[in-house]
Amino acid sequence: MPLLEWFYRHYFRVTTEGWDYVSSERRMLVVGSHNGGIASPDMYMFMYDWFRHFGAERPLYGLMHPKAWKAYSWPASEVARWGALQAHPKMAIAALRANAAVAVYPGGAQDLFRPHSQRNQIHFAGRKGFIKLALREEAPIVPMISTGAHDTLYILGDCYEQMQQLHQWGLPWLLNIDPEVFPIYLGLPWIVGIGPLPNFPLPVRIHTRVCAPIVFERYGRAAASDRDYVDACYEQVVERMQKDLDEIVALHPLD
Repeated sequence: MPLLEWFYRHYFRVTTEGWDYVSSERRMLVVGSHNGGIASPDMYMFMYDWFRHFGAERPLYGLMHPKAWKAYSWPASEVARWGALQAHPKMAIAALRANAAVAVYPGGAQDLFRPHSQRNQIHFAGRKGFIKLALREEAPIVPMISTGAHDTLYILGDCYEQMQQLHQWGLPWLLNIDPEVFPIYLGLPWIVGIGPLPNFPLPVRIHTRVCAPIVFERYGRAAASDRDYVDACYEQVVERMQKDLDEIVALHPLD
């Protein structure tokens, strides 16, 4: 916590709002948008804020892609001590049924490394598993958004399709893991980073907002199995988060 506090107060100079929306009593699905490459500084600042407000007595379990456990085994095991779980429905369901809060970033690698021109866009890559989870477990969705973190590096574009072609021709993936993205970015420590390499974020001011909970009209297994209804709920969440993101971008321009 002291280390995160230094980054929070002095490096990223975080401002935040909306924490009254987080109930101290009920379970919830906290849905965020990934920003800033693998470093994802706004996620860590959100974690700091969570424990600053609620202490360790109220756990927050974060779903982390299984590939992260394979590619970064030591960091993954350390983050697991803070509450990271493998992103699997059974893990999420168990946490929610224990009346815990569960955090999920549906956009994954595509969100982490979306181009700089899309830095102020919610990008979940069409993934709707979190909607089905919320409907099935009757959990309200609490959106978590931020601005600034995606300016801690400058993503020029993605050459995944070209690398995938090379892979089909015989070039193996590093660690035999399909990275799903292959960005080209400007940032620390590489200056020019090629591929989903770990990065050290630049000291850009970050603003975070916890948004009002989203409660759907219908819940249960039948609702979670209704494809049209799942699509409508997904669009509702994306539109609500985009509206709030547009607002904080206008209210909190970068220094």
